[in-house]
Amino acid sequence: MEETLGIEACTTKPQKIRIEQHTFMGIVWFGAWLFAIGYLHLSFWRGVLAIVLWPYYIGVHMSMLVR
Repeated sequence: MEETLGIEACTTKPQKIRIEQHTFMGIVWFGAWLFAIGYLHLSFWRGVLAIVLWPYYIGVHMSMLVR
């Protein structure tokens, strides 16, 4: 079934979209991540895996908590 938009959909004002950038906190987070890798004395390849895989697993874990 096809929905039709009423006349009010055509006459409403466009909404403003607000984009926020959090560059500073991203740099701080990345620096802390590198510090943690250095603190754990990981080898080069384990450090690469830590940078690539840990955020994925943390994201999966956090998404399970939110549900």
